[in-house]
Amino acid sequence: MNTRIQTMHDNAAASAPAAATHNRWLQLGLGLLCMMAISSPQYVWTLLTKPLSAKLGVPLPELQVTFSLLIILQTFFSPFQGKLIDRFGPRILISLGTVMSGLSWVLASMATSTTMLYLTYGLVGGLGTGIVYVGVVGLMVRWFPDRRGFAAGAVAAGYGMGAIVTTFPISASLAAHGIDATLWIYGIAFAIVGFVASQGLRVPRDVAPAKVSADATSSVPNLRPSQMIKSPLFWLMFAMMTMMSTSGLMVTSQMATFAADFGITKVIVFGMAALPLALTIDRFTNGLTRPLFGWVSDHFGRENTMFVAFALEGVAMALWLLTRDNAVLFVLLSGVVFFGWGEIFSLFPSTLTDTFGTRHATENYGWLYISQGIGSIFGGPLAALLHQHAGSWVPVFSVAIMLDIGTAALALFVLKPMRARHLKK
Repeated sequence: MNTRIQTMHDNAAASAPAAATHNRWLQLGLGLLCMMAISSPQYVWTLLTKPLSAKLGVPLPELQVTFSLLIILQTFFSPFQGKLIDRFGPRILISLGTVMSGLSWVLASMATSTTMLYLTYGLVGGLGTGIVYVGVVGLMVRWFPDRRGFAAGAVAAGYGMGAIVTTFPISASLAAHGIDATLWIYGIAFAIVGFVASQGLRVPRDVAPAKVSADATSSVPNLRPSQMIKSPLFWLMFAMMTMMSTSGLMVTSQMATFAADFGITKVIVFGMAALPLALTIDRFTNGLTRPLFGWVSDHFGRENTMFVAFALEGVAMALWLLTRDNAVLFVLLSGVVFFGWGEIFSLFPSTLTDTFGTRHATENYGWLYISQGIGSIFGGPLAALLHQHAGSWVPVFSVAIMLDIGTAALALFVLKPMRARHLKK
């Protein structure tokens, strides 16, 4: 009898890791759906600007404050949101975030002034998307200790590429039904999809993968944010992510403007207008690079992968500038530039968790994610001011290229030895 009971216990213990491993792929799928449900407010915004401007009777610069609010509120409140998620659990907070994100569109459909648009689309939408983004990434790096780079990259790709599913339907709806009906219909749809997917999210209890990467060692102490921010290692990563965010968001926010200055916008490439083709390719490569380079980093090391990816963007951006009169190369190299940039959303959260532990991963990443908001300021209005002052895009590109190459060097020659010393303590 005792032998039978012991055998039953052994079988149950053996099946637990397998069940946990199976469940984590379900968690990844649900997290991916949640990210896709919140992607349109940022990535479809460009389709909404013209009809919103006409409806409210305001110029484009005044309207664009809405988008700035969305990004700033999405990032700067991340530490507070991460703390709430760690305290009350991902399901409750991510559910709330997905509903807020969808509701922001519904409320924006009723806006009759820019102030109302700022409060609905900008404030409610920014806080909602921020909760979901930080919460899902923080949850996935805990479910996948052996594949943190891949898991963080996969859900980040859902945010980067999710709008591909909705771009054309929303464009058609705007033409057929107008801005108010489109915002209302799709806002409800996003809220429902995100809310339903978030109901299955859980915090891992016993994930025991067969092989854990060298970076994801279980001996790493679980540091709280108050402990983490005292470490020079955290501030090095913060500076590096700010530098990479600045260069990437400079391209994201200014691309239509410098493409026009380069004389590219009206050129036909492969049977399509060059700028829309470049933007389509960029969206694809920006999503693809996140899980791909995350997977590479799981196998070949975080800093080694950072060096290759960041240097790739710097070289591609330099070639982009040197061949700016060639429309075909403009389109192709734009894809390479984004391929070398989007992976920051898998490499940095996985590296942070490898270094400071999993227990407070969500809140810790919230602090690091602020760097994205700072990068949006440097890469957006400040980059535009530099161009305006210099009367040329060459200084702007030169700064972005130096940031890329500098960050690549920091990853290999500073971050790597610093992390090695930290992990030996």
